[in-house]
Amino acid sequence: MAAIDHNDALAHLEDFKHVPSTTAKVDNQGIEALKDIAFGSTAGILGKYIEYPFDTVKVRLQSQRNVGLHGPVDAFKQALQAPEGPIRSLYRGISAPLLGAAVETSSLFFSYRLAQDAYTKFSPTLRKEKETHPQGKIELPFTALLLCGAASGATTSLALTPIELVKCKMQVPGTATQRSISSIIRSIFATQGLLGFWHGQLGTLIRETGGSAAWFGSYEATKILFRKYDTSIENIDDVKIWQQMLGGAAAGMSYNFVFYPADTIKSRMQTEEASLSKGRSTFLAVGRELWQQHGLKGFYRGCGITVFRAAPSSAIIFTIYEALRKFFG
Repeated sequence: MAAIDHNDALAHLEDFKHVPSTTAKVDNQGIEALKDIAFGSTAGILGKYIEYPFDTVKVRLQSQRNVGLHGPVDAFKQALQAPEGPIRSLYRGISAPLLGAAVETSSLFFSYRLAQDAYTKFSPTLRKEKETHPQGKIELPFTALLLCGAASGATTSLALTPIELVKCKMQVPGTATQRSISSIIRSIFATQGLLGFWHGQLGTLIRETGGSAAWFGSYEATKILFRKYDTSIENIDDVKIWQQMLGGAAAGMSYNFVFYPADTIKSRMQTEEASLSKGRSTFLAVGRELWQQHGLKGFYRGCGITVFRAAPSSAIIFTIYEALRKFFG
C-alpha cells in the first residue's frame, strides 16, 4: 500500500474547499431570488404610487370609444371635479396595481437575472470566463442584454395580465364593473371562466416583451455611455446616483413609447363589458375597430402623459433597486 504524502493530501484538501458544491449553488440562487423579489417589490410599489394618477388618466383616455375626453388636461379636470373627490378618483383601484407593481418589478428583475445566467451558461466564451472568475460579474454583450430583457418581459406578462385586467376595470368610471375587486373577479369568472383573466394577454405579451427589452436596454445603454465618457467610473455598476436616475428615466420613456399601441388595444379589450352571449373581442378585431374610428392617432391616446409619468417612476425603481442591491450585497 503506497504511503500518502501529508503535504499532497493537504493540497488536495485545499483544492476541494474551493470547489463550489451543488448545495451551495442552490442556496445562493435561492438567496438571490429572495433579494430580487424583496428589492423589486419595494421599488415597484414606490414607483407605482408616483405614476398611478397618470396611469388612471391614461387608461380613461385609451378606453374612450367616442371622443368623450379631449386630452389629459380634460381628464385630470374631470377627476378633480369628481363627486368622490380627486384622490379617490385618481387612485381608484390602486390595491390591484400595487400588487401588480410588486409582481411585475420583482418578476422582471428576477427573470432578467435568470436569463443572463442562462445566456452565460450556453455561451462557451462567457461560461469559461465565469469559471475562471466565479465571484466576478460577467458583462454580457448589449444584444444579449436586449434578448434577456425580452425574455424577462414575456415571462412577466403571464402573471401581469390578470392583475391589469382587474385594474383597468376599476379605473374606468361609469361602468357596471365599478364595484369591489372581489366582485369584479367573480364577474370575470362567471362570464368568461378561468381563461377570462388572461383577456388581453396578446397585448400584454407584445408590450412586455418589446417594452422590457427597451426598458433594460435603455438603462444598460445609458450606463455604458456614462462609463465610456466618465473616466471616474471603473465598473459599470459604479455609476453615480444621478446617472442611474437618468438611465431609469430613459428606460421608462422608451418602454412606454415603443409598444404603446399594443397597450392601447389591451386597455380597450380589458375595459369592455363582456358577457357570455357577446363573447370576447380579439386583439386584431379591437385594433381594426380602433383604426376605423380614430386612425393612427387613436393608438396613441394618452401616450404623452404615459411617457411623462414613466420617467420619474422608472428612475425611482432602478435607483432604489440598485441601492438595495448595493447595501445588502
